[in-house]
Amino acid sequence: MTWTKICGLTNPGDAEHAARSGANAIGLNFVHGSKRRVTLEQARPIVEAVKGSIELVAVVANPTELEVQELRELGMEWLQLHGEEPAARVSRLLPQAFKAVAIEDAADARRAASFPGERLLVDTKVSGASGGTGKVFDWQLVTDLARERKLILAGGLTPKNVAAAVRVLTPWGVDTASGVELVPGVKDPELVTAFVLAVRGAH
Repeated sequence: MTWTKICGLTNPGDAEHAARSGANAIGLNFVHGSKRRVTLEQARPIVEAVKGSIELVAVVANPTELEVQELRELGMEWLQLHGEEPAARVSRLLPQAFKAVAIEDAADARRAASFPGERLLVDTKVSGASGGTGKVFDWQLVTDLARERKLILAGGLTPKNVAAAVRVLTPWGVDTASGVELVPGVKDPELVTAFVLAVRGAH
């Protein structure tokens, strides 16, 4: 079954619904400037609400060692790295971390392949944005990566197109943020449920 992540949550209720719906993971965004950003204090009740029932992923960009330590202590199990982290930094954060790479062309796909780690997330390249754009990229660019790695596909996935993505690319996982939202950071419970069901129905 395809691993499914609901990203960019900002409240415990949405996290609890994601867990009930059958999603495998939620993502909390700690990137400064993101419209879905949460602080450590805002994240704490979300973590407490669902810890042990769903994987907890921290979306970060160029985190300091102190920030990594604080996130681990909070209970975040994975770091999703959206900054300019070089391969050596990614290696030091393994195994509970994975690189996110924005994809526009074949050169981006080759760059993505150069990063270490079992998991790898690919998203749509949009200038000035690091995920959550609602834009789709050409999935054919990452077909080799989908065979070679635990590839997590992001970028414009919704309940309407995720089944096609799973069938065409057969990624290890899928990730959505804007595709199941009412407004940035607030999820639509019906869309979250529909997304998870669409992933399951693709198998």
